[in-house]
Amino acid sequence: MYSATLDSQSYVQGPPTQRFRDNLRNDTKYITSWISAGWTNDVMTYGNLIYLALITERIPIIAKFTPSHVDNSAPPFAFGEVIDVHRLSQAIGSPVIEWHEVKDSESKVLDDLGCWTVWESVQKLDPRPRGSPSLNWLRLDVSWTRAPDWVKLTAPGIKDNHASFWSLATLAFPETRSNSLELTNHPSPQHQVSLSPDDQLLCFDYLYYVGAQNAWEWESDYSPAWRFVGQHMHWNASLERLADEHARRAMNVPVNEPTPPYISIHIRHGDFRNYCNDLPLDQCFASLPVIARRVAEVQEELRTQKSIEVTQVIMTSDERDPEWWSGVRAMGWTWVDYATERTEEIYGKWYPVFIDAVIQSNGAGFVGTHGSTMTTLARRRVESWHGGPTRVVKWGSPNADDH
Repeated sequence: MYSATLDSQSYVQGPPTQRFRDNLRNDTKYITSWISAGWTNDVMTYGNLIYLALITERIPIIAKFTPSHVDNSAPPFAFGEVIDVHRLSQAIGSPVIEWHEVKDSESKVLDDLGCWTVWESVQKLDPRPRGSPSLNWLRLDVSWTRAPDWVKLTAPGIKDNHASFWSLATLAFPETRSNSLELTNHPSPQHQVSLSPDDQLLCFDYLYYVGAQNAWEWESDYSPAWRFVGQHMHWNASLERLADEHARRAMNVPVNEPTPPYISIHIRHGDFRNYCNDLPLDQCFASLPVIARRVAEVQEELRTQKSIEVTQVIMTSDERDPEWWSGVRAMGWTWVDYATERTEEIYGKWYPVFIDAVIQSNGAGFVGTHGSTMTTLARRRVESWHGGPTRVVKWGSPNADDH
């Protein structure tokens, strides 16, 4: 299906156009979807979209990351400036295109498009398609058709928001598509046009909650979205270099010496406080000695399985309490001080989040926080890219991580 070249330019007519459709090739079918969660979940959403593109033999078109968890004043950030798209395309054997290669980012033209809403079919609380700031950035006026109820992964009575990859895939093909067009349609909000879901550019409102066999599949070793796509989403080389420079300064590595192996930690507290209910935070969250026990396990595994002695430990966390950070220093661990580095000032508001993720992924071993998707991806990357040992710290009650 694909030509020898996987260069994205071969799959559009030419430079970005005012209307997206003018740049799509008549002999090619595409697929797209949008994001509306925190950045890590958005990475997973795009991984799911690209996996769905593989099984439907379509070309995925990826929109920019939007600053939902960063700061709304930050501009959207191109997927290819975070992820090495060329390397990803080579690894999966399929081109990956970005929206700004298709439609001019400065275009004032409001394009009509018909899409499927999965969100309406998988949950009962919100009887509308899932919105996304991307639609405003891309100037898209979408007419939504409710996807069939059978796209839901779990049985109708089970409260869960996941759809099934292969159920969604059937809508990419003529028979199932034509049999499903009678379902509820919402006219587009601005032009008030009712359109059937587009066949050339297949689109879904939201693909974060999708699985092949079970919900929350990126947690599982068999996860097809991780195995066939996610593990090939390596960092853009310039971002990788920048993170390495920050890590080296945090560890005080002399200029002429190589970056030493280190253990990366991700401890998430921020919004997890909400799950502590009435429990005091010092009883809800794992203490530093509990985390240190996990670090020691990872060090021991590196020693016995790889014969390497790893003494450097880099902490990444959204904790704001200076006393807690003093405790981290007392452990002999380090961290990137983004204020002193003036990272946001020099590079922009997105970069502390990106650099944390790269540093986490490049640990020789990793210790993370149970229930955090940022931990899930860091753990997967360390295991897949470096063959490193990982641990996840449990929390939520006193002694939750006893083992």
